[in-house]
Amino acid sequence: MTSPQTTRLLPQAYRPLFADPRFRRLLPALAASDLGDGMSVVAVAWLAIEIAPPGRSGMLLGAALAAYALPGAAGALLFGRWLRRLPAARLLAADSRIRAVLLGCVPLAWALGVLHPVLYVALLAGSSVLHAWGNAGKYALLAGLLPAEQRLAANALVSSSASASIVIGPALAGFLAAAISPAWLIGLDALSFAVLAAQVGRVRGASGAAGQAGGPGTAPVDADRSAAGLHLLRKQPELLGVLALTWFFNFLYGPAEVALPLHVTDDLHAGAGLLGLYWTLFGAGAVLGGLAAGALRRFPLWPVTLTIVAGWGLALVPFGLGAPAAVTLACFTLGGLIYGPFTALSYTLFQDRTPAAWLTTVLAARSAALLTAGPVGTALGGPLIALMGPRGVLAASGIATVVLALVAAVMRVWTSRRVASRLV
Repeated sequence: MTSPQTTRLLPQAYRPLFADPRFRRLLPALAASDLGDGMSVVAVAWLAIEIAPPGRSGMLLGAALAAYALPGAAGALLFGRWLRRLPAARLLAADSRIRAVLLGCVPLAWALGVLHPVLYVALLAGSSVLHAWGNAGKYALLAGLLPAEQRLAANALVSSSASASIVIGPALAGFLAAAISPAWLIGLDALSFAVLAAQVGRVRGASGAAGQAGGPGTAPVDADRSAAGLHLLRKQPELLGVLALTWFFNFLYGPAEVALPLHVTDDLHAGAGLLGLYWTLFGAGAVLGGLAAGALRRFPLWPVTLTIVAGWGLALVPFGLGAPAAVTLACFTLGGLIYGPFTALSYTLFQDRTPAAWLTTVLAARSAALLTAGPVGTALGGPLIALMGPRGVLAASGIATVVLALVAAVMRVWTSRRVASRLV
């Protein structure tokens, strides 16, 4: 229970949240599951490297990282017909239980000596199949627990927990991996979701807006809305351009995510601690960059967005030049700082250019399209590493991202001139 003295130390906007015992019980469980997923950023990749057959680590690493994300995209699209009307608490509890059981099977299979690469990928894929719906259920449940005037503060706390996990989780995993197998770190992630499932069961009595996870803005993807949104986007070249830029940006990021762990092991001959440090510094930069997004609002959004894309690409190029770890750590930190505002600015472009009545529909289409970008790029990372090596893939990803920004800038100028000529 939160003491009055502790409550008075909180900013005014957050104090009413801790007066609700259901929210007080739920928030630590959500934070624990975020931390578990943060540790799995390192653990999933490191375990794939450990159990891969000789010469196949890149292929298994790409498959494992894709399996940890891509089924969630498929589940968001395929199961909406049956799941979007379920109570939010049931969605969050179901996702938490599935992740707890299947991720918990990873350390069990490792301890028994039967963790074959195919089984590993299958367990990761199964654990993520409802994760998009679980995330939707989380925010819908918060909306039902709290009055409207407290929801923004609650969302900010929960989102900050996810951002902080990117900073703390990889560093903690890198430290623990020196003493225990990464399989046990995945087991800790499973345990965190078991705790979350239990806590959700205690607040399942929430009523009102939490009862449905399929209301506007809460379901991960509604197929009918996606179709209508894509139809509208075809009539809005600028919005279609933003969507295409974001899709390719996320797609080109995927191979770099696969190449980084192998760069640490093969090129730098280092351990999980260094990999955790890379992601921790990236996360810290991204948190600071995200907080700075509001200050960028007064600048033209398109040029700032394209500068971010090009800046992230340039941050990856030193990897391919054989720069020492100290330099690439600084570049990765700078890359996170540059990347941080991108999502907020991308959403703002959609909000500014979309009629209010169509905004939810268009954002549903955006989500449906972007769900595949990162996982597809990740899945391609393995074959590319076999051809180019980790350093080559990191550099190629960076160069291709810079080219993407240049092509988008040229197309933006061409489109603007074409529209202006029509108005003359």
